[in-house]
Amino acid sequence: MSLLRTACCSLLIATALASTARAGSVGREQDIFDLKLGQRVLVDDGTCPAGQVKEVRGAKMTDKGVSRTSSCVPRHGPKSK
Repeated sequence: MSLLRTACCSLLIATALASTARAGSVGREQDIFDLKLGQRVLVDDGTCPAGQVKEVRGAKMTDKGVSRTSSCVPRHGPKSK
């Protein structure tokens, strides 16, 4: 029983870490409600040049919560063979 409990706990922790590390995508920066420290969200609002998309990151903790930084990064489309 102990081995099963340890395996389930490890799987739960790995799933939680993988879901927070992944970059999401939204249409407007105002749609980002709960940005966590280190989280990256891609925002396709048309403010960056062609071939790029805005990346908003949770930069550091402040008294009011997580401060945001943003920059334009290359847009990665689907991989082709």
